[in-house]
Amino acid sequence: MKGMRISYDRNVIVGMDASDDAGVYRISESVALVQTVDYITPIVDDPFTFGRIAACNSLSDVYAMGGRPITALNIVCFPVKKFSTDVLGDILAGGLSVMEEAGVQLLGGHSVDDPELKYGLAVTGMVHPERIVRNNTPADGDAIVLTKPLGTGLIATALKAAPAGEPILGPFISTMTMLNRAACEIMLGHGVHACTDVTGFGLIGHLKEMLGNNPLEITVDAKTVPVLPGARDAAMGGMIPAGMYRNRDFVGSLCEIGPSVSLDLADILFDPQTSGGLLIAVAEDELESLLSDLHGAGVAGAAVIATVKKKPAQRIVVS
Repeated sequence: MKGMRISYDRNVIVGMDASDDAGVYRISESVALVQTVDYITPIVDDPFTFGRIAACNSLSDVYAMGGRPITALNIVCFPVKKFSTDVLGDILAGGLSVMEEAGVQLLGGHSVDDPELKYGLAVTGMVHPERIVRNNTPADGDAIVLTKPLGTGLIATALKAAPAGEPILGPFISTMTMLNRAACEIMLGHGVHACTDVTGFGLIGHLKEMLGNNPLEITVDAKTVPVLPGARDAAMGGMIPAGMYRNRDFVGSLCEIGPSVSLDLADILFDPQTSGGLLIAVAEDELESLLSDLHGAGVAGAAVIATVKKKPAQRIVVS
């Protein structure tokens, strides 16, 4: 929709011009709606698990805005001549199990016959208009916390070539079926400055969006970035998803990767994620308590990965 001229009324708080994770529309002085839609193609073979992953992925944008998802509509593209309706039933059951876990009411949905299977949700959430967390408002001196490990795109690509055992499949699936709800609720108690969820643009792509138009430099300590088991092996084996190349092109010369960073780890930083974690910019004096609360709530992979400094020009430095 780039290039379309869209008129916004006075109740639009976040529209499409902002490149944020979801749209936000004011209903009253204390209530605004958060709206988003997302669907994906299968990333695992098991239909029920795929439904869970897709639903988690769809709900994530509301959490990234500091909101609480309340209702959802199923979106289904299903090849009726290729799969039985039992497969579709399992996918929808998986999605419903996540919605029930999140306290989200399913209200219906829409399906079409399509050659390629896809599933996701259109989600409506709620947020206080003064408690919205934007993706492009980090502050000088902030630390950046990532709440889930990277590598889902690499591992999914590797699985197309060869099966993997539980040490790789277990963490791969558990991270994508883990809601970002707890991380969202916790960050709201620590006055965070910015947040986004790491999805298709990869870590570096979402850090670029976090910079917005601000004269800031983000320095990433590659050694501290949490990585899924098997992701580095997949990168070293050349199991590179096509989206990784697009992500590198998207960031371009804005990102400088130091010579001490290995090629496989650099690849992981651009890896397109499915149902990734939250990327949170928080003041240094809130960092320790934020991490403690995240770890205490079971967000065990949360780690400090970067810092933000005011600079004359934008840059992302990986060392």
